Amino acid sequence: MYKWLLAVFIIVPVIEFWGIFQMGSWIGGWNTFFILIVMGLAGAYLARAEGRRVWGEAQRQMQAGQIPGQTLLDGLCVLAGGILLLMPGFLSDIVGVTLLLPATRTFYRQMMLHWIEKRMRNGNFKIGRF
Repeated sequence: MYKWLLAVFIIVPVIEFWGIFQMGSWIGGWNTFFILIVMGLAGAYLARAEGRRVWGEAQRQMQAGQIPGQTLLDGLCVLAGGILLLMPGFLSDIVGVTLLLPATRTFYRQMMLHWIEKRMRNGNFKIGRF
């Protein structure tokens, strides 16, 4: 697990910097900088709007006596998407936007659900202190 985290913390920034430099060489440094700033601001707005919508849906489900399972997974997707959009880079922006859009969020929700079910079947899913 730690090997994967180390690889992610090394490989992803290298890919992001490479993408920023490539885009800068294609369209210019200031245009690239402007696009990154606009994507960050748009992502913050979209994350806020989607976060409020998901939070309201979770509250409605709890008031109706339902367990908001899929809504909580949607909330995790919105949180991860917002964080990714605040990070500079085009790869993280693309993944962040797909996490925030309701049409593509279902793909990520199904992936998380499959991962949780697999861990529960193997007996490796624990809830408690870290």
